[in-house]
Amino acid sequence: MSDVRVIIQRDSEREERVVTTGTTAAELFAGERTVVAARVAGELKDLAYEVRDGEEVEPVEISSEDGLNILRHSTAHVMAQAVQELHPEAKLGIGPPVRDGFYYDFDVEKPFTPEDLKAIEKKMQEIQKRGQRFSRRVTTDEAARVELADEPYKLELIGLKGNAAQAADGADAEVGSGELTIYDNLDAKTGELCWKDLCRGPHLPTTRNIPAFKLMRSGGAYWRGSEKNPMLQRIYGTAWPTKEELKAHLEFLAEAEKRDHRKLGAELDLFSIPEELGSGLAVFHPKGGIVRREMEAYSRQKHEDADYEFVNTPHISKEELFVTSGHLPHYGDGMFPPVEFDGQNYRLKAMNCPMHNLIFKARGRSYRELPLRLFEFGTVYRYEKSGVVHGLTRARGFTQDDSHIYCTKEQMPQELDSLLTFVLDLLRDYGLNDFELELSTRDPESDKFIGTDEAWEEATEALRLAAEKQNLPLVPDPGGAAFYGPKISVQAKDAIGRSWQMSTIQVDFNQPERFGLEYTGSDGTKQQPVMIHRALFGSIERFFAVLLEHYAGAFPAWLAPVQAVGIPIGDAHIPYLREFAAEAKKKGLRVDVDASSDRMQKKIRNQQKQKVPFMIIVGDEDMAAGTVSFRYRDGSQENGIPRDEALAKLVDVVERRVQV
Repeated sequence: MSDVRVIIQRDSEREERVVTTGTTAAELFAGERTVVAARVAGELKDLAYEVRDGEEVEPVEISSEDGLNILRHSTAHVMAQAVQELHPEAKLGIGPPVRDGFYYDFDVEKPFTPEDLKAIEKKMQEIQKRGQRFSRRVTTDEAARVELADEPYKLELIGLKGNAAQAADGADAEVGSGELTIYDNLDAKTGELCWKDLCRGPHLPTTRNIPAFKLMRSGGAYWRGSEKNPMLQRIYGTAWPTKEELKAHLEFLAEAEKRDHRKLGAELDLFSIPEELGSGLAVFHPKGGIVRREMEAYSRQKHEDADYEFVNTPHISKEELFVTSGHLPHYGDGMFPPVEFDGQNYRLKAMNCPMHNLIFKARGRSYRELPLRLFEFGTVYRYEKSGVVHGLTRARGFTQDDSHIYCTKEQMPQELDSLLTFVLDLLRDYGLNDFELELSTRDPESDKFIGTDEAWEEATEALRLAAEKQNLPLVPDPGGAAFYGPKISVQAKDAIGRSWQMSTIQVDFNQPERFGLEYTGSDGTKQQPVMIHRALFGSIERFFAVLLEHYAGAFPAWLAPVQAVGIPIGDAHIPYLREFAAEAKKKGLRVDVDASSDRMQKKIRNQQKQKVPFMIIVGDEDMAAGTVSFRYRDGSQENGIPRDEALAKLVDVVERRVQV
C-alpha cells in the first residue's frame, strides 16, 4: 500500500501527517472521542471518509455548530426510524436540525399524542443502544425512486436535486445540490439494513454516539411550508453532547416558559389578544397601558433632548405611495391586500418611511436645517402568516418608534456614530446591557437589492466604522440587508441569555432619489439628502414583551403599573394607609391600598404574585409613631420608617430607575 500525505488543521495549527492509502478520518482522529466528523477542503464528511493525498482535514467537534447539527440530524433519523417501527404506515417528510434541536415531519392518519411521544422516545433509546452504524452510499435518481417508491414525499425531493433552493423548510438537508445519497442504518453485529433515508449527511458514526436527547412536542406543519400542501405531523426534539447539557437546556426552557410574555400578560392583567379582534392584534389593559405609557414617555423625553421632532401620519394611504417607495414591488407579500374606494386602491400602512418622506418634501429645505430628525410612534399593519404570529413579538398590528434622519453625506458618519450611541444608551436605561452588533449587507448576486454599487459600498463602510467605535462584537450578516440599504442591528441578551434583535439602523440612498427629495446646499445647488432609518424598540409591543420576559414580570419600580401597595394589618389601619397613598400620588407615585376582607398574609401573597415592587405594611405601632414598614420583593422587611422618609425613598428609587 502506498502512503498519502495529509494536512491536519486545528484552528491556527497545521500538522503534516503521512498515512497509508485507505486511512479514514476516524483513524486519523482515533482516540479523540469528541470528534464526530471531518471538514475536507471546506466540505463536511463522515468519519468513514477515506482521506486522499494532499488534502487538508479539520476535525469537527461535537460541541461546535457543525457538530451539534450533525448530532441533531442523526438523532432526527433515529426518531424517524422509531416512528416507522411503531407506526409502519407513517410516510416520511423531512428532518433537519434546527436551533437547539431537530424535527421530523410525518404523514400519519392521526396526530401524535403525548403517549405516542413517550413510546417513540423509548424506542429511540433502544435504537441508540443497538449502536447501529450510519452508512452513506451514492445512488441515482432512478434507483432512489425504486427504493423509495412507498415514500411519496421523498420522491418529490428527488425531483428537487440540483435546485435545493426550492427545497423549502429544510429539504436541502435531505437532497443537497450535488450527488444523490442515501444513508442506511446498519445492524452493529450483522451489518443488515435496519432503516434508510434519503439524506445529504454527514452523520455520526453510530447511534451510540448520541449522548443525550429528549422529545419535546408535536404539532401540525404544512409540507414544505406551503398552505397549498398536505398538513403533516411534526415532532420536535432536542439533543446535546452530554446529559448535563441536556438537563441545563431543559431547565432553561422551564425558566423561559415561566417568563413567557403571553402567560405573564394574562397573570398580571397587562394585555390580551381577543379572538374577536383576530390573530396578532393585541389590546392593552389598564396596567399594561401604564407600562407602555411610561416606556413611551421616557423615550419621548430622550428624543426631545436629542433634537428629534415629532410627527404623526395616517394608518392608510393610496397604494401608489408604496410603489414609489419600492415597498410594494419588494415587500408586497408582507402587506395587507388593497381596499378599493373612490376608484383607487388604498393600503394599510406597513411602514412609516414613505410618509416621512412626504413631510420632508412638503416644502423647500436648506442645508441649514440638516440633520432633520423626524420621530413617530407610528402604528403599522403587516400580513404575517398565521404560523409565525406569536403574541406581541410577531404581531399583525403594532406601533413602531420610528425615526428617519435626513442629513448630508458629510454629516452621515457623525450622525451614525451619535445615533448608535443614543440607541445603546437608551436600551441600557431600560435594563438591557449585554449587546452585540450585526452588520447586514447585500448579496451582489441577488436582484432583490436596488441602487448602485458605489452607494452600497459607501453606506456599508459608514455603518461599519460607526459600529466598530462601540467596541462591541460585530457579526457579519451577508445578504441580510433591506432591499434599499445596509443596516446595523443591535442584538441584546436578556436575563437568561437569550438574544433578541432590538434596534435597527439603515442607510438609504435610494428612497430620497425615488421621492425626489432635495435640499439647497451652501453653494445654492439642489442636492439629495442621505436618509437613515431607525427603529429603537423595533416595535413598542415587541419591546414590551422582551422587557416583560427579561424582568419575569417584576418590572423596576419606574415601569411597574403599581409601584407600592398598602397592606393594613387590620381594618383600623386602612385610613392611615389611604392618607399615605394620597400623599404618594401627589408626588407622582402609583400606590394602591388593599382594603379587601382577606387576611394580611393572603394580601401579601396576592401582591407577591402581582410582582409589586413595594408593600407598605402598617399596624398599631406604625400609626402611633407615624411610620410604615417596607416589605420588598425578596421577602425582606424594613420596619419603622418615618412616612416622609418612606415617601422620599420611593421617589428616589423611581427617579433613579433602579431594580429592587
